[in-house]
Amino acid sequence: MKLAAVSGVCLALLTGWALYVRWTHTPASGIDVRDAFETRGLSRIWDTGRFVPGAVTMQSEVVRAGHGAAKVVLHSRDTFEAGVKGSKDTERDELLEASRLYSTEGKTYEYSFSMFLPADFPIVPTRLVIAQWKQDCDGHEACSDDSPVVAMRYVAGTLRITHQTGGRQTALYATSGEVRGRWNDFRFRIRFTPRESGVLEAWMNGAQVVNYRGVNAYPESPATGYVSPSRFYFKMGLYRDLMAQPMTIYIDEYRKRELTPAETETPAVPRR
Repeated sequence: MKLAAVSGVCLALLTGWALYVRWTHTPASGIDVRDAFETRGLSRIWDTGRFVPGAVTMQSEVVRAGHGAAKVVLHSRDTFEAGVKGSKDTERDELLEASRLYSTEGKTYEYSFSMFLPADFPIVPTRLVIAQWKQDCDGHEACSDDSPVVAMRYVAGTLRITHQTGGRQTALYATSGEVRGRWNDFRFRIRFTPRESGVLEAWMNGAQVVNYRGVNAYPESPATGYVSPSRFYFKMGLYRDLMAQPMTIYIDEYRKRELTPAETETPAVPRR
């Protein structure tokens, strides 16, 4: 009886582990997740591995809607990473989507979120990324230090949306208008692919600022280290080269959803 009981427990644990692995590592279908940051703790749609304890908090003083928003404060050497292949050392505090929510090559997704940079946010030439989409390298050395395929950058007072699938980075949108001291609403519609069928559309405060069609993923090959179909993950917060001065950003009203084939063929209608 004892042996049977132990065997039963072991089987249950193995079954539970298998379900856990499948739940956390298998791409979800029909993704539709939201986070209005109204709870006291961080939602399970986020991975906590890209920020130090205490860097991300829920607060109610600066909000886009509802009663709460996330506050991200980056201090020098938070989540430090040494540069490789001659690149600069970096530091970050970012919200990373859970692995089960990674996007799949060839499918179309829509992301929306709001960000608030305080009026006294530092205007510095230091590289700073506040949102980014990375192609999953899955540990391959060849692509371990590749730039994000799409990124929102705020450097020297200019906000840029950039695209990169090789050695050259392209700015698809740039504005030097004041973006600090107010909420800015962003929406992206993206279909990642190393072929010409890629889609990248972006809206800022209801106005479309990017309408790109073409390659928007690194190609599969032993040289690049990527596989096909690739997976892509989203992060937002503060990621920069090393500097002493702290930075703060607020985030609210996040949503990600996978579009149906019918929606994919329908022109997007600007929303807040």
